[in-house]
Amino acid sequence: MDNQSSHDSMMDGMVSEENRPGGSTTVTASGPGGGVGTAAKGSAESGASPRRARAWSTRLVVVGIVLSALNLRPAITSLGALLEEVRDGLGMSGSVAGVLTSVPPLCFAVFGVMAPRLARRFGPAAVVCAGMAAITAGLLIRPYVGGTAGFLAASALALMGIAVSNVLMPVIVKRWFPDRVGSMTGLYSMALALGTSAAAAVTVPLTDALGGSWRSGLTAWAFLAAVAVLPWLPLVRDRAAGVRTPSRPDAQPASRTIAPTTAQTTPDEPALRISRSRTAWALAVFFGLQATAAYITMGWMPQIFRDAGVSAGTAGVLLAVTMVMGVPLAFVIPRLATRLPHQGPIVLALGACGLAGYTGLFLAPAAGAWVWAVLLGVSNCSFPLALTMVGMRARTGAGVAQLSAFAQSTGYLLSIPGPLLVGVLYQSSGGWGLPIALMAGLMVPQMAVGVLAGRDRTVEDEAARGGPRRPGGVREVQD
Repeated sequence: MDNQSSHDSMMDGMVSEENRPGGSTTVTASGPGGGVGTAAKGSAESGASPRRARAWSTRLVVVGIVLSALNLRPAITSLGALLEEVRDGLGMSGSVAGVLTSVPPLCFAVFGVMAPRLARRFGPAAVVCAGMAAITAGLLIRPYVGGTAGFLAASALALMGIAVSNVLMPVIVKRWFPDRVGSMTGLYSMALALGTSAAAAVTVPLTDALGGSWRSGLTAWAFLAAVAVLPWLPLVRDRAAGVRTPSRPDAQPASRTIAPTTAQTTPDEPALRISRSRTAWALAVFFGLQATAAYITMGWMPQIFRDAGVSAGTAGVLLAVTMVMGVPLAFVIPRLATRLPHQGPIVLALGACGLAGYTGLFLAPAAGAWVWAVLLGVSNCSFPLALTMVGMRARTGAGVAQLSAFAQSTGYLLSIPGPLLVGVLYQSSGGWGLPIALMAGLMVPQMAVGVLAGRDRTVEDEAARGGPRRPGGVREVQD
């Protein structure tokens, strides 16, 4: 790590050492004659500018991560809040509206696969910047393109930007903050949860304030996405910013051992055979099952409460409570996860909350509605845990990129049938007994594969050897 002290005066016999990004070490000594001390002072001053530049870049990355995370769900949840108005305005049939709810995971799966290749070609920062621009363009044009087909195409453009950013956020966290994976993943997940809940809660009153047009209400979120483009622009020019790992300029982790992998990742590094890793498959299935639970909750939980006699307004507030639970817990859970050698206990605790919440929905949906909403909100925090495990189950930047793309793309594909199947069971049975039983049943394999994904393994070793092995060599100790 860089030595951040800048010596304006050198004491006799003192040695100042600075580790350069390339790995070379420059040693400057001040002798009793004073001439060498003057040279040392000049050397320190000449090194201050690169250090300030790295510090400024790191701050930009933090701002970029937060703003990007805020924009990864409003395109979806703002539409859900105005779906009835959009259907009426576009003449959209009920079946097409049902398909529209499955478009986000489909786009995440299809477009997310492209993210690692794009990152190797242009750098992760440039791809995320382009992703934010795609979200901005999609949100700007989709209310005004006219017709259902144009609306879906513009939505797909925005979702494409979300998909590549979804995949590359863990990569950027790993590369810029290898000793703060838990903290930064928590910050990112907390901002994502905040953006999700804010869009659901604010879109309707924002639409009313803008004159009552659903087009204005949906377009307003494009301006937040445009702001998220700005922090990445200075990083696009320096493609090496997406390859080397500056980490925190002022960090001095004396007790940490950092695997020398991310800093040495190059665009030409060969791809892993990620499908040979059992941990990658376990993480992909875990990601898919938690995404299934999340989309079922966002799409159907208000209707469950309304059918139980809860008013429409209260049902919406209950959904907001469920989503808001992710704001504080998304910061706490990743930090806790990186301090444990095995993340299985967290998986089991979150799964137990989910089972308790579904049991409550089955037995007394209205009487304990607030309790069930809180429990399901806690259970949905499996998402930040999954993102954290992506960063922990790979040692290299290339490994994180491939694991993130594989787990998210495969997982989102697995999550597509869930909300549709719940709707079919609800319509065929005329009640919520079977759908809730399905939700609870899916929680059991989610807990099982989550325990497997939480083991102390790396996909690089498994992909190379064709089976799970404990990582040999230097291991990264997370925050």
